Amino acid sequence: MKTNRIEDTINMSNLVTHQDLGLISYQKAWDYQTILNKKLIARKRAFGEEEDYVPYHYLLTCEHKPVYTLGKSGSMDNLLLNSSELSSSSFEFFKINRGGDITYHGPGQLVVYPIFDLEYFFRDIHKYVRQLEEVVIRTLADYSIKATRQKDFTGVWILDENGPSRKICAIGVHLSRWVTLHGLAFNINSNLSHFDNIIPCGIDAHDKTVTSLEKELGKKVDMEEVKMKIKSHFASLFEYKYV
Repeated sequence: MKTNRIEDTINMSNLVTHQDLGLISYQKAWDYQTILNKKLIARKRAFGEEEDYVPYHYLLTCEHKPVYTLGKSGSMDNLLLNSSELSSSSFEFFKINRGGDITYHGPGQLVVYPIFDLEYFFRDIHKYVRQLEEVVIRTLADYSIKATRQKDFTGVWILDENGPSRKICAIGVHLSRWVTLHGLAFNINSNLSHFDNIIPCGIDAHDKTVTSLEKELGKKVDMEEVKMKIKSHFASLFEYKYV
């Protein structure tokens, strides 16, 4: 009986290489993940029809130097600094090709870039985003924090009946030939005052704000411990092994 080649490869095992880039400028990390993304696509075009083809997947973790990034569907109105203020500040600014609006990256925030060929997992971009959210939801559960999704707002939220909904993780992705780019930004020990210069994710509402794991727990959090939990939940949800 003929079987599906891609499903056979998944059952054999998907192998993912994890690389921790440490504290890195946004441009350098963007260039690097783009190189990996294009290499995977080129290799897929060259060898994807061969029976023994197995893709190279990557999971990159890092922290960025202070930067604001604006997605392709975002509005410059959500950056609250004018050009003079921005140029005289310590913040960089980039317009990029992910979905979503404006967000902040900086030290103390864990950024995760999966470079996955989704054809070897599932061909469903909405499911992919939900899986990214689920990784963070499960990680927060490890710290006894109940987090969830919020209708019409991508990302991970902590809801409070007596206060504003607090966003702890932003998500923005881009796909080409089912190969992913960009990913998630999880506030761990972030300087939350840096969000004051933007309307985060373009959400201008009195009942919504941003938070961090440090703020929720009332203490600094071991970043390496969070990375290990994130890696474990990625492997479990996407059913792969690390190289």
